[in-house]
Amino acid sequence: MIIRSISSSKLKKLIFPLSLSAYTHKNPIPNSSPPILENVNTQNPAKTLVPPFLFSFRNYSTPIKIQSLPVSRDGNFEESISDVVCPGCGVKMQDSDQKQPGYFIKPCVKPPNYKTPINKNPVADEPEISFSLKRGLLNEDVEHENQENVEKPGQKGEKPVVCARCHSLRHYGKVKDPSVENLLPDFDFDHTVGRRLMSSSGARAVVLMVVDASDFDGSFPRKVAQLVSRTIEENSRAWKEGKSGNVPRMVLVVTKIDLLPSSLSPTRLEHWVRTRAREGGAIKLTSVHMVSAVRDWGVKNLIDDVVGLAGPRGHIWAVGAQNAGKSTLINAIGKCSGGNLSHLTEAPVPGTTLGILRVEGVLPRNAKLFDTPGLLHPHQISTRLTRDEQKLVHISKELKPRTYRIKVGHSVHIGGLMRLDVEELSVDSVYVTVWASPLIPLHMGRTENVSTMLEEHFGRQLQPPIGEGRSEELGKWLKKEFHVNGNMWDSSSVDIAASGLGWFAIGLKGDAKLGVWTYDGVDVIVRNALLPNRSYDFEVAGFTVSKIVSTADRSSNKQRRDEKKRKLSDSTAEKPAKPSSVNVASTTC
Repeated sequence: MIIRSISSSKLKKLIFPLSLSAYTHKNPIPNSSPPILENVNTQNPAKTLVPPFLFSFRNYSTPIKIQSLPVSRDGNFEESISDVVCPGCGVKMQDSDQKQPGYFIKPCVKPPNYKTPINKNPVADEPEISFSLKRGLLNEDVEHENQENVEKPGQKGEKPVVCARCHSLRHYGKVKDPSVENLLPDFDFDHTVGRRLMSSSGARAVVLMVVDASDFDGSFPRKVAQLVSRTIEENSRAWKEGKSGNVPRMVLVVTKIDLLPSSLSPTRLEHWVRTRAREGGAIKLTSVHMVSAVRDWGVKNLIDDVVGLAGPRGHIWAVGAQNAGKSTLINAIGKCSGGNLSHLTEAPVPGTTLGILRVEGVLPRNAKLFDTPGLLHPHQISTRLTRDEQKLVHISKELKPRTYRIKVGHSVHIGGLMRLDVEELSVDSVYVTVWASPLIPLHMGRTENVSTMLEEHFGRQLQPPIGEGRSEELGKWLKKEFHVNGNMWDSSSVDIAASGLGWFAIGLKGDAKLGVWTYDGVDVIVRNALLPNRSYDFEVAGFTVSKIVSTADRSSNKQRRDEKKRKLSDSTAEKPAKPSSVNVASTTC
C-alpha cells in the first residue's frame, strides 16, 4: 500500500540507496550505466525484496547509434593495412557484422596432433602373443613408423583465413549473401590505379591487360588501354626533354586460349589480336602473350618477360574486365615461378575480387604484383543475367562450331538473347556458324514466325532468359543492320559478335544484308573472322538437341495433356446434367 501511494520518482529515491547498501559490486561501474545487481537469490522469487523495476533504470534520453563499417576497395596497396585484408578478394575484414562485406569467423585453434594418421593395417590372427611382441620389437617398429608419418606442426603451410564470401565461392561456387554485394562502392579505376600509373615518379609500372580469348571485344578494357597509351606518350615526351618521366609498359595477356579450337594457328591468332587491340586503343603495346592459366600454357614466357620489364622493384598491375581470369592467372604465376603460392579466390562469378590485392614473394626480388577488381562493362550481356543464366552462357570447354546453310527470309536464334535475320543476298545462300556456349539451345526457322517464337518459346525452349516474362526485364529488343561481304565459301570472312555471349561467323562469296536483334545497350560489332573454320555437319531447321529443349517440351506436352483431360472431364460432367433439367421442366409444366 505504501508503494502504491508514493510516486515513482520518490519511490526511486527511497529504494535506490537501499539497493546499493544491500548489495556490493565487485567491479567499478561507470556513472553512465545502471548498477548491476549480483548474487540475487533466485531460488525463491516470491520472497525477493528487490522490486523488478529496479533492473529497468536506464538513461534513454540519448538514442543508440549504430555505426556503419567503412567499406572501401583500396585493398592492401599500403603495407600498413595488410593484416586486415582478405587474402582471397582484397576486401577489409571484420568480425562484428555478418551483414557487412568482409565478415569472417576466426577458426578455432587445433592441437598439434590434429589429423594424426591412424594405423589401419589389419592385425594378424595369432593364437597367442608372439615372441617379437614379448621382446618389444613390434612396439618399436610401430612407434618408429608413426613418428615418420606424423606431420610436424608448421611443416605444411597453414591455409589463410578468408572472408565468408570467399569461403562460399571456393567451396560452393556461389556468393553467400548477394545482398551484401550492393553495399560495396563502385571500383574507381582512375582514382585508385589510374593516378598511380600516370605519376611521373615512383616505381616502374607494368600493366598486364588481361583479356578473355572467348570474348575478346567484350572483355577488352578500352579505357585502360587509352589511358596507358596516353600516359606512355606524355611521359616519353617528358623523358626526352630531360624531365622525370616514368614510362609504364603495357603487356597484353590473352587468357583462356584453351577454349579456342586447337586447329587455330598461333601466328594467325597473334596477328588478329594485335589488330583488334590497336583498334581498341592499345597503340603502345610492349608485348603480347597467349596463355592458359589452367594448363600452364605460356605462363613461363610471361613471367620472364614481366620480370625483365619490371626490374627489381617494379609494380605489376593485373587489369581486366570481370571474370577475365586475372586471379587465376596470378595463381598460375605463383605456382610456375616457384615463389610463394598465392591464395586468390577463383570462381566463375563476375566480380570475385573486391579490392586491390598486393601479392608479394611471387616474383623475384622486391617486385610487387597487384590484382585489381574486375572492371564492370555494362555493354556485356552477361552482366544482366542471373547466376543460373550465367552458368548457361559461361564457356568452360573448347568451343565447337554449329553451322547452318541459310537462304533469304530465315533467322537463327542464340537462346533468347540474340537473333540473326538474313534479309538480302547477292548469292543463293550463306553459311552461318554459331560460336557460343554449347549449353545454349539454337533455333533456325522462317523470319515470319519470330513473333511466335518470342511469345511461346522465350524463357522455355530458348534459354536464357529463364522463365516467362524474364525477357522483358532484360530490356528492349532492338535491331542493328550490317552489310557484309566475302570472297570465299570455304571459310568465314567476318564475325558479328555480341559482348558477353558469342558471335556469328559469316561465310559467303558475295554481299549480304543482315539484321541482328538483341537487347538495348548490348555491344554488337563487326570484325574480321577469328575462327575461319566451320562444322562439317550442318544443323537442321528447328531446335538443336539440348537438355533445355527436351525439358521444356516435356513440360509443355504435360500441360497440353492436362488441359485435354480437364476439357474431357468437363464435357462428360455436362452431358448427364441436360436431361435432368428437361425432366424438371416437364414436371413443373
